[in-house]
Amino acid sequence: MMKSALDWAERIAQVIVDKKGENILLLDLRRISPIADYFILATAQSPLHAQAISDEVVEKLKKDGYPIHHVEGYTQAQWILLDYLDIVVHIFLPEVRTFYGLERLWGDAPRRIFSANSTPQGKL
Repeated sequence: MMKSALDWAERIAQVIVDKKGENILLLDLRRISPIADYFILATAQSPLHAQAISDEVVEKLKKDGYPIHHVEGYTQAQWILLDYLDIVVHIFLPEVRTFYGLERLWGDAPRRIFSANSTPQGKL
């Protein structure tokens, strides 16, 4: 059976949880913007951690049959963007995430919060 974009987005969020990403938000942009159906925002604690999260997402999703379209920011690893066309993943260092404030920019988007210690919170 074909997975929906939401199924893939939740899979990506879980991979990030498993790699110890923090403050993971899944934003539903379907009624707000044509850019993508979903954004996933996550915080990494170092450039190496950001690259490890990125590598894990790309590898696991490719293995699951959902290949990446484009990657930006990997070398500097301050803000890594993984573009899956209908899902865009943003992996930030803490200060970069605060500076750009995508959560505020997309404030009216329904959101779901993912963390290691609980089931996802929020309704999409």
